[in-house]
Amino acid sequence: MTPFAIALALFAQDPAPAADTPLEAPKAESAPAPEDRIPTGAPRDDYQFVAWCYGALRGYLDMHDEMMPEVTRIEGQFRKPGTSLSDDLKVYANMQKDGRAKLKTFQAALTAAEKASVRPINTVGAAAVRQGRQIWNAGPEVTKARKAQEWMSWALPARCETVAASLEQKAKLMGATFRVNEEPPPAPVEPATETTVAPAEPPAEAPKDAPAN
Repeated sequence: MTPFAIALALFAQDPAPAADTPLEAPKAESAPAPEDRIPTGAPRDDYQFVAWCYGALRGYLDMHDEMMPEVTRIEGQFRKPGTSLSDDLKVYANMQKDGRAKLKTFQAALTAAEKASVRPINTVGAAAVRQGRQIWNAGPEVTKARKAQEWMSWALPARCETVAASLEQKAKLMGATFRVNEEPPPAPVEPATETTVAPAEPPAEAPKDAPAN
């Protein structure tokens, strides 16, 4: 199965483990909320997950020009009564605008985390970005129509935005802590001001021809 084939399963969760014995009653577990679900194959670490979201969204946005001819054909062929093709196509333009704004949000969170980290992590983030983009890798067996349909139905996981906001906030707090723990720089030493001392005047001599008493 190609990575692209699992694009529609981004919200799928790993199945819960079975009970150890048939006599044990399965524990009741509530399904996680949509914003808490981790897409299949995505990293669980917050920093890497946000980088994965960046890569997946960037791949989606970069495919716009390639997908729109087929999207336009599909939208024009399957029209709902009372709908306008031009109005429906505007949705994709709005998604591009919204997606690029989200990219800036993700980039800000990643940059804040990289600045706050005590060790270099940008290479790990770059790998997660590539991993996110790989969900759009399609094999030769995927038709243009199928590829366009999956592109049309794709949505950014809700967890991406919440984790990005949390990551940036935590990174900024850590950065502030680091700055507080640093020793303050020494105060600048002001150069000494030179004081000019006027030479003392010699004592006045008595006149040599002064009459004696």
